[in-house]
Formats: sequence, C-alpha cells, structure tokens
Amino acid sequence: MNLKPKSQMYPWIDKTVNPIRGACPHTCQFCYVKTSRVKNLYQGEPHLIDSFFKKSLGKDKTIFMGSCFDLFAEGIPINWIGAFLLYCRKYPDNTYLFQSKNTRNMYINEPYFPPKVIVGTTAETNRNIENISKAPSTYYRLDWLQHFNIPKMISIEPIMSFDLGSFIRKIYEVEPSFVSIGADSKKHHLPEPPAGKIRELISELEKFTEVKIKPNLNRLLGG
Repeated sequence: MNLKPKSQMYPWIDKTVNPIRGACPHTCQFCYVKTSRVKNLYQGEPHLIDSFFKKSLGKDKTIFMGSCFDLFAEGIPINWIGAFLLYCRKYPDNTYLFQSKNTRNMYINEPYFPPKVIVGTTAETNRNIENISKAPSTYYRLDWLQHFNIPKMISIEPIMSFDLGSFIRKIYEVEPSFVSIGADSKKHHLPEPPAGKIRELISELEKFTEVKIKPNLNRLLGG
C-alpha cells in the first residue's frame, strides 16, 4: 500500500492511499504520475494491492484515496470499489477525499461511503480539447458532481484555456465548498489562459466559494 505522510497535490491532505496500481484508464497526457518517481508502479494492467487491507488507516486524518489512480474509472471492478469503501468504513474517524473524473460512478457508490467524505473532480477547462484524455468531459464530471449533497471540491489543474461565463455558471451550479487552482508543472505545452483571465476567474469564484491558489499558478500569474 502507498501510504505517504503528506500530499504533494493538496497541502491540506494528511495522507494519500493508493490501493490500485497499474495504468489509469483515463490516460491523461498531462498526468503528473507519468513523470513522478512512482511512475513504474502505474503501468500495465490495473490490479488491486491486497496489502492495502492489512494496514491501519488511523484516525483524525484527512486521507486522499486514489491520488495516483482514479478509483472510480470506467472498467474498475465493482468488488474492488466495494472492498476499499468497506475498509474506509472501518476507520470512520477519518475524513476521506474521493476525487474522480467519472463522477457518475462515484455517485452510484455514495450509499457505501464512510461517514465523513469530501467528493471532488478535476475540471481543467470547460472546453473539449482533443487527444489529451480519455476521461469523461468536464461538463459530464461537473453535472454528476452536482448531485451530491455532501462537501464538494473542484480542482482546476492543470488550468487550460476556458470560456469564463459558462465555466463560472457550471461551477456555481455544483456549489463546491472550495475550488483549487493550479498550473501545469511538467511542460506539457497545454493551451493556457492569460494572467488577466485567470484573475477574473478567481474574482468571480470568490463571490460564492473559497478559492485555494496553488504555488505553481504563479508561473501564469507572473508572481
């Protein structure tokens, strides 16, 4: 089991746990895992790590479940999902972050969640950009995230060019507790918005939710 003391993705996370190894079905071209020190663990056919169920998850922690692999991706066996949700329920004093680009599948499994959960998705843009991912569209992700009545978050990372009005409206409909915004850190040559437009996005988001700015966004903001 991959049980790290801190998350490089979110500073407010205490631990990250990855019960599934192998290549994520979304195959996002900009995935940070592909250039990380654990990249070799996330290649080949997905497989469940049995040792995951032999270690304690502790208590009073905020744990990111599946920071390197989308646990709710299409094609992941339902018994795998059930196994790790059941295990989380054995440690109810923790708060778990479930973040998925297949939010419909995550919503279907909500009845089996542990008591304290934050659900989230990544919405890098509201535009359809070809050949960068096999994941469901960002509209689809946000549409299903909207169905949850528990704390929700949205990660706009790596931020790409977007249409401000429609992007803001869709995020507003989700009613997230907070939005995290970050930039590409691995030189994937993505279509990125100008600094002024990012500041406008932040200003509009702050009218209805908390905005968490990641340090890597400074490259685009000029900070």
